[in-house]
Amino acid sequence: MRPSIALMFLLPAALAHGGTLYKCRGESGTPTYTNNREGYRNCVVVSRENSSAAATVPSSSSKARTATPSPADFPRVSGDTQRSRDNDRMTILRQEMASEQKNLDDARKALSAQEAARAPADSLQSWRDRIALHTRNLDALQRELGKVK
Repeated sequence: MRPSIALMFLLPAALAHGGTLYKCRGESGTPTYTNNREGYRNCVVVSRENSSAAATVPSSSSKARTATPSPADFPRVSGDTQRSRDNDRMTILRQEMASEQKNLDDARKALSAQEAARAPADSLQSWRDRIALHTRNLDALQRELGKVK
């Protein structure tokens, strides 16, 4: 059994006994997970349970349900205000996309001109780098546009 799989089974059992879980090295050097480190070397604490009550490992869905709510005095904006902000954001992102697209087109034209003029390879690489940069920027802007409601 792989050590990570063993940990899945040992962690809840060790925590249920209100103890400490150690990752130790056995005689052969293989990692062992135990709540009793006697007879092992190089033990490291993996988990420690301070209370005597049985511990449970929370699932990811229970974490989401027990998220702390916003404080009562937390600032809130109206739906209209948020829609206005989202519209402004979308407008700005579209302007940025148009600007990046223009820069990309200009960089491609410049690269073509440099290739036609048989420019040195290091000069061509700088234009290729600019093209890659503008392409990444366009991709990032497109992802951001997808996030706007």
